[in-house]
Amino acid sequence: MVTMDNKIAFIFPGQGSQKVGMGKELYNQHKIARDVFDEIDNELNFNLSKVIFEGPESDLKKTENTQPALMALSVALSRVIEYESKEKFNKIAHIICGHSLGEYSALCASNILSLKNASKLLKIRGLAMQNAVLNLSTKMVAILGMDVENVEEIISENSNNLVCEVANDNCPGQVVLSGHSEQVDLISNQCLKNGAKKSIELNVSAPFHCKLMKSAADVMEQALKNIEFNNIEIKFVSNYDAKVYEKFDNIKELLVRQICSKVRWRESIDKIKNLNVDNIYEIGSGKVLCGLNKRMNFPINTGSIELMPDIDHFLENFFR
Repeated sequence: MVTMDNKIAFIFPGQGSQKVGMGKELYNQHKIARDVFDEIDNELNFNLSKVIFEGPESDLKKTENTQPALMALSVALSRVIEYESKEKFNKIAHIICGHSLGEYSALCASNILSLKNASKLLKIRGLAMQNAVLNLSTKMVAILGMDVENVEEIISENSNNLVCEVANDNCPGQVVLSGHSEQVDLISNQCLKNGAKKSIELNVSAPFHCKLMKSAADVMEQALKNIEFNNIEIKFVSNYDAKVYEKFDNIKELLVRQICSKVRWRESIDKIKNLNVDNIYEIGSGKVLCGLNKRMNFPINTGSIELMPDIDHFLENFFR
């Protein structure tokens, strides 16, 4: 059993971590994982698993598919950990946190949100985000080698009627911009002139986490109204304000506000560090969040759980 000497934070990835074939091996190896994917397929009345395992990549990249797909793998992994450890996930985790849609994965893995509701909400969220900017020219760009304070100063000095906002404060030296293409290009160029090392355009279908997502936030506010959340005892760090929550009375408000607000990932991980966590494990596809965390040089063990051998290694460390 995990002891209080081993405080574990579980973090859950967001959009951009998806890849065709993710979870297929786990699905074939473990009934508990199959049950998760099959339940999501049934709830959505759509063979999402086939898209995840076989593609085509163009279908997996559609936001309405990407979001429930990434949640499916993260929750499947979490359920297998529960089954193999014979311990509830929220008892293993000291704290949970997710990057954007990863918040839904974190809440579902901890049984605060049901798999049925998480599936439906992420399908709605993905569609609403895509529809929010139909016929608009938008983009997201990662700015490397410049901290968020400097980027925000450049944005404020070049403000006009077009939108360009910080969407993600990922780690020192990695900030993501979101908004109208023309304005994002303008700010990107100004950042490069003022010392940023590089700008990289992201392959996404919408400008997430900026005010252009307002209609998507309105859709999610309505969608969340009749959803019930369980009040599980666990610490949760919100993207919206990087604060720690242990009661979930205002979770719906946080999930709505998150859509138009920047993801405060750097601050969130800093908050986790200050809670004396010993281990941070990323649960889901890829190792994007592990990479960001390592750049912060915190004295915390980091790992990722994506395949059955990763689960076995985790269980060996903490349960056997």
